[in-house]
Formats: sequence, structure tokens, C-alpha cells
Amino acid sequence: MSDLLDAPAPVGADARHTRRRRGKGFVAAVVAGALLLVVVGGVAAFFVVRAALDANIERIDDPFAAIDPETRPAPAPAKGTTAPVNILMLGSDSRISAGDPTAWEYGAQRTDAIMLVHLSADRQSAAAISIPRDSWVPVRGYGEAKVNAAYSYGGPTLMIQTVEDLTGVRIDHFAVTDFESFTALTDTLGGVEITVPDGSGGSVRQAMTGEEALEFTRERYALANGDFGRVQRQQAWMRAIALKVTEDRTDLFKMARFLDAVTSSVTVDESLTIDKMQDMVLSAQQISTNDIAFLTAPYSGTGRSADGQSIVLLERAAFDPLMRAVAQDELPAYLAEHPEGIDMLQSVVQ
Repeated sequence: MSDLLDAPAPVGADARHTRRRRGKGFVAAVVAGALLLVVVGGVAAFFVVRAALDANIERIDDPFAAIDPETRPAPAPAKGTTAPVNILMLGSDSRISAGDPTAWEYGAQRTDAIMLVHLSADRQSAAAISIPRDSWVPVRGYGEAKVNAAYSYGGPTLMIQTVEDLTGVRIDHFAVTDFESFTALTDTLGGVEITVPDGSGGSVRQAMTGEEALEFTRERYALANGDFGRVQRQQAWMRAIALKVTEDRTDLFKMARFLDAVTSSVTVDESLTIDKMQDMVLSAQQISTNDIAFLTAPYSGTGRSADGQSIVLLERAAFDPLMRAVAQDELPAYLAEHPEGIDMLQSVVQ
């Protein structure tokens, strides 16, 4: 803790002051898994509850206001009338550390999951790219540190700056969620199915309740690839929810309950207005689960920092061109041309 006490003043700490508006109703928080799930869930349920959405959205004050525009990556060009959308989502299995931004305190929180969600300008594809939480990266004002330390040091603003500096991708929106709330999302759908090994070289689709899926994603010590396996399990859970939403998209009552569960699980920046959500839902209604890529940022392995921390070493030779493809809104073509070296979510999750 001594390094925190001696550290420079946190960047963008005012972002911890939030404006919260609560109410009974529903919200389609278009972020990360929630963004993809609502989009593939279809337009009908969204508009059934649209009148109640705005009164129920929870937002944090603008985390982008304190960032010098001259230091930010340029936005990708629009294609026709739409532009790509990039959302930085933080997730945790602790509501206090990530899911409730009002609880943010300097030096007190780090996040368990970091995802960059990309929605293409042509609204034909989407991707959720996990950045390992222990990735060793430059953090403004602090030298090199684990990427999730940026949230601890400077809240949403410094976290956005750190990811933009690392990736060269301009972040349009910011969100926080907690994986415990995904249990409610799962249970409103009647559970999900995730394909896992059957122990004899084959695989089986295993039905899971929300609590069972949470335990599935929390496991890492028994996994051969540790935290990397945990990341893939988190992605598999989100993909299973997306698939179930697609299957149940015509059940408006179930979709309404699903959106109600989303209400309590995500918080977004104040610029993600109800009108923007509506525009994204309308423009991306043709995206299916097959059009969503789940992948992990390329890494070369693990190591030790000079002060003895266990860290993840990103493979910049693969990481940098991948992120350029995101920044230029050319990700599907890049993945098709460079299938090697990209850790994509497989159909069977170990």
C-alpha cells in the first residue's frame, strides 16, 4: 500500500461522483455482453419497454471530460450513416469493486475482467476482446503497472486513458458490471447451456443455473491455463446468454424480465443516452450470435515485474495489428486473414 500513498494524485478522480436515477421499470444497457445480448434479442422487447428505460438508467458523470482531446486516438470513419462503436467494459465478481461506481475509492479497487466491445460501422458484426487483468502496461503518471491498477489509481478516466494508450482504439462509452449480477440474467432466461468436455475426449452441453454458471467462471486454480481459462469461461457464459436470448426473442414477457435484470447489473457513462441505445438496437438488429467474435488479447506468457508481481506479457507483434484492425473497423477481415495467433473462444470450453 505504500506505493499508493506515495503515488501522484489520481487522474480523473472526480469521476467517482455519480448521478444515480432509480425507478421501477426496465433498461437495455447497451454495453459489452449486455449490448450484444439486447441487440441479438431483437427490437420488439426493447420498444415494449422503451418508455420506462430513461427513468431507470443508472449513469456515471462524464469520465471523458478530463481527458485532453489531443492525446486521444482518432475515431474510425463512419460508413454511410453509421460509425463504429467501442465500449470499454469492466467486470468483477465483487459488486463493490466494479459493479457499483459510487463505491470507488482511490487505491481500493481493481477489476477482474476488462473487455473492449466493438460494434462495426456496417452493423454486420461485433466483438468482445478480453484484456487480461494482469497485463503489464504503461499507466500515465505511474510508470508500468497491471492494467487493472489504472482503475484503482484513477477511476474510469484513467482506465479509459490507459486502454486507449495501449490499443490505439478510441473509446466511445464506458461501463461497469459485476458477474454476480449475471446470475440474475441467466435465471430470468431459465438457465443456459455451455459445452464442456465430458471426460472421455468428447463434449457435452451442460445446463447451468445462474449460480452454477458463476461458479464455473470463478474457477481458475484447477485450470491448466489459469486466469486465461477463466477469461474464456466468462466469454462462454456471455455467448450462452446471447444464444438463449436469440432463441427466446419472441417471448416479450421473458425479454422484459431479462431487461429488468440488466437494470441492476450495469452502469454506463452519461453520454450513452436512450436515443443512442435505440439507434444501435435498430441498426444492429441483423446481428446474430454467429456474427459475434469473443477473443483474448494476444499474450506471450507470464512473468515477474521488477518488484516481484506476477504479470501477463502481451505479444505486441500480434496485439498491435489486431488493435489497428479494431481502430480502423476492419476486424472481421483481419481475423479471416490471420487465424493463427489469435485466442478465439472455441465451441468447447475447458
